[in-house]
Amino acid sequence: MKKLLTTTVFVFLIATQSFAWGQLGHYLIGYMAEKQMKKSVRRKVEKVLYPMSIGRSGTWMDEIKSDRSFDYANSWHYMTSVAGEYNEEIQEKGGNVYAEINRIKSELKAGGLDPNKEAEMLKMLIHMVEDIHQPLHVGTGEDRGGNDIKVDYFGRATNLHAVWDTSVIEGWNMSYTEIGNELSRRLNKDLIAGYRAGGIDTWLAEAVAARPLIYNLPENKKLSYNYGYDTRSTIEERLIAASVRLTQILEEIYG
Repeated sequence: MKKLLTTTVFVFLIATQSFAWGQLGHYLIGYMAEKQMKKSVRRKVEKVLYPMSIGRSGTWMDEIKSDRSFDYANSWHYMTSVAGEYNEEIQEKGGNVYAEINRIKSELKAGGLDPNKEAEMLKMLIHMVEDIHQPLHVGTGEDRGGNDIKVDYFGRATNLHAVWDTSVIEGWNMSYTEIGNELSRRLNKDLIAGYRAGGIDTWLAEAVAARPLIYNLPENKKLSYNYGYDTRSTIEERLIAASVRLTQILEEIYG
């Protein structure tokens, strides 16, 4: 029993370290998008996703990693960019987050899909738009998006990717609605217009611009309050950007 419990915990930790934003981040991006979305669009989106909410659907693509029939989508959560460009030649052969966002968005706009297929594709699109705004999902191609950078965060062995996905946000000790309400206070017409003006190539440039901050680590790789404080504003900005752009894409498809 003890061995089984240890194995279960180990598997859980490995799984959570490979997910983007963690459940909290995905829920709050979806929640913020719900608050921004035109009511008519929100009703259409919710009808497609029913019984899942928009926030809940953002975690679905991580959950299906346990289903081998979805193995084809394993590489759709991330991509590689050396300096903010998209280069098809250096991407995973099974697809990547950049290409799949564009493809699925186009197919959803075209319409005529089986309802179950449409719901599946929409959940994937929501998740991937959220994923690509976690800067380490636009990787250098050298460290698996920070997964290979082992760090100590408040005395716990983890990796840099997991710190950005989950640890910093969970350290705020707030629910996704509390964070979403707080961040939504910053939204205004100019901010929204600025985020909407940039296409997906702009998103890549933003991710690369965050790298100096992300990789500014002490020699001993021991992170605590200072790292969380230094990165918080950037993480909050990425969450806000993701919510605005998710809203924009859903309104383009269902508006």
